[in-house]
Amino acid sequence: MNYLQLQQLHKALTAFLVFILSTLFVASTAMAAEAPGNPDAAEGNTSYSYLADILEDEVAREQLIDDLRALATGESPAVAAADTPAPQVEERTSPAGRIAETSREFAESFVSELSNGVAALAALFSGDQSLNMDDALSATINLLVVVAVTVGLFLLLRLLVRPFFASASRWALQDTGRSAMLRKLVAVVGSAILDVGVILLAFLGGYVVALFALGTPGEMDARQSLFLNAFLLIEVFKAIIRALFASRDDGLRMLPLSAEQAAYWNAWLARLSGFIGYGILFIVPMVNASVSPAVGRLVALVVMLLAFLYALAIILQNKASVSQQIELRATQSELAFNRLLLGMLAKSWYVVAIVYFAALALVTVVRPEDALPFMLAASLQTLLAIGIGMFLSVVLSQLISRGFHVPEETRARFPMLENRLNSFLPTIMKVARLIILFVVAGFVADAWGLFNLAQWIASETGVRTLGTVVSVSFIVIMAMLVWIGLASWIEQRLNPQGEANGPSAREKTLLTIFRNAVAITIIVMTLMIVLAEIGINIGPLIAGAGVLGLAIGFGAQKLVQDIITGVFIQLENAINSGDVVTAGGVTGTAEKLSIRSLGIRDLSGTYHLIPFSSVDTVANYMREFAYHVGEYGVAYREDIDEVIVKLREAFDELMADPDHKANIIAELEVHGVTALADSAVNIRVRIKTLPGAQWGVGRAYNRLVKYRLDAAGIEIPFPHMTMYFGQDKEGKAPPAPVIIESAAATPAAQIEDKKVAATRTGTKKTTKTTKKGAKTNAKTGDDYDDDDD
Repeated sequence: MNYLQLQQLHKALTAFLVFILSTLFVASTAMAAEAPGNPDAAEGNTSYSYLADILEDEVAREQLIDDLRALATGESPAVAAADTPAPQVEERTSPAGRIAETSREFAESFVSELSNGVAALAALFSGDQSLNMDDALSATINLLVVVAVTVGLFLLLRLLVRPFFASASRWALQDTGRSAMLRKLVAVVGSAILDVGVILLAFLGGYVVALFALGTPGEMDARQSLFLNAFLLIEVFKAIIRALFASRDDGLRMLPLSAEQAAYWNAWLARLSGFIGYGILFIVPMVNASVSPAVGRLVALVVMLLAFLYALAIILQNKASVSQQIELRATQSELAFNRLLLGMLAKSWYVVAIVYFAALALVTVVRPEDALPFMLAASLQTLLAIGIGMFLSVVLSQLISRGFHVPEETRARFPMLENRLNSFLPTIMKVARLIILFVVAGFVADAWGLFNLAQWIASETGVRTLGTVVSVSFIVIMAMLVWIGLASWIEQRLNPQGEANGPSAREKTLLTIFRNAVAITIIVMTLMIVLAEIGINIGPLIAGAGVLGLAIGFGAQKLVQDIITGVFIQLENAINSGDVVTAGGVTGTAEKLSIRSLGIRDLSGTYHLIPFSSVDTVANYMREFAYHVGEYGVAYREDIDEVIVKLREAFDELMADPDHKANIIAELEVHGVTALADSAVNIRVRIKTLPGAQWGVGRAYNRLVKYRLDAAGIEIPFPHMTMYFGQDKEGKAPPAPVIIESAAATPAAQIEDKKVAATRTGTKKTTKTTKKGAKTNAKTGDDYDDDDD
């Protein structure tokens, strides 16, 4: 191919690329139609506007006419017109205009680089440029020697340290407990340091050979230096890749992949990084120095284009499989935050990868002189930020998973302290991970030039934001510590070590209410202080809360009455948790007291929630002592003194039981005959007991009284009904009028005949029946009988 053909090919390629790029960026150019793209046009528009302003101003118009006449006569115009400032036109560029401008610059740069490269190749093949083959051959041989020594030494050292990697992998797999991840991290970091050390030794070996064994001692060829620098950077990058995938060592693999998958991705990334790295850091500079910079830029463009196509093919080929693996890990994750991140990554990982390699290719075209160093530095900073963030997250997870452990003595004094401290750990972990995520995102954005982290930190906004974050964190931590301290003290008061120091029922109730009030107060005050710290004016909030409270006070008078009544009931120690009370017409055990309501569970197990505004009177059966009041009725024919003796004997037998004796705090009180009722003589006794034991003592005493009276033959009247047919003066009952409807000799008829016969003989027929509606003593709950003779 001669020079003329190369020129024609160059023109054809240039025309074709211009047509393609113009088509690609026509949309962006259309969006930027409103932006001034031509400086000359803008200047013309400014001149027209300035001339129109002069013509509108009478003084300026007269001055312009005088200047024109002076120019016509060959004189200098007046300076006044020159002193008149031209109107300033503010240049504003819309986002669409900036996109169009960037696209235009990229297209022009791409076409220019390609044109210059093709022209340089054409000049090289045409013979305009010549190479010194002897020097090139000698330099190539020396370079190959340096390459062979460096690579050979690297492979040899890798072979020698291979047993150490295997030992580190086995050591990391030995522990399967809570510290397994920390153990694995130590092994991975140690292996990575050893791997980088091998690379440094190989680099030093090649450096020594190039400096002292080849050419002039103490001098190094530029090509050899380029190779050694490229070897150091690329192999360190590959070492980071090996630390992540570790295809040969399961114990050193950080990513959840199988050995086959790790080997695949490790080989793919190693080949791609080697191709890009040695191509841009070694081949392109050599072409720049040996041929021309234009050809070097063309080679860089070809290298990046091939690398992008190769990466695109691999990414699209593994799109579904990688997404499935990430989704599987998301479903297995215990934390919702991790599931969210992994789910987002499963849907967009290939987009991020394609954008990364596309950005790498575009930056190489736009900034060929520092494209790869920029991308390499940005990639390393990204990997380091993500790696350190993951490391900190794992370390925090391991530390927090162990939880807080307090000494036995402290646990005995504060039984809920350990659980309360551990209850904050999930929230602390979520906040820590969120902070790590924001910091890592900041470093990644700074690495790619999207955000200047150092400048933002030094700016007023950054200082104010960081100060606010620190202040809010300090306030929240102090609020947590105050709550933990107060809650632990309350728990210690509610659960003392010794029974002698046990809290009273009133103290338990007040401490429970105080704990709830403290929690609400701390939350409200912390929220207000945090809002004020982040710059929100809380004055209107406080005023609005006051107005809202006033409106609630007028509109919810019942609620206010509940709260006020509840406060006074607690201050007067009327009800405590566990007391048996009668309130609001309900009798039962007080299970829960709040600032506005009382929870009572009655004898049948029904739970009643009673607002304090419905409580007019409180009857508490659990204050200091109680009485079992028993009122027992006997027949009129019984000896009252004998009955009292039997009642005392029953009490003596009750006192013989240690369980009941512990609950009785006084001797039996016999009040004597309290009433001569219709069918019984009522005798009252009273037993003084501990509060709450009166019912159990009463039931046991009633049982013993029944046994004693039955054994003595003392009658306890019970309701019965007597059928009376009347008597004549001789004391005989008149015959009962009985009508026999059928004379059939049936068993029923025979029975009826016998009843009639018994009636005619004057026998009294009495039937005793027990009535369910027996009269009940209101004080004792015992049933007693009416005897109507």
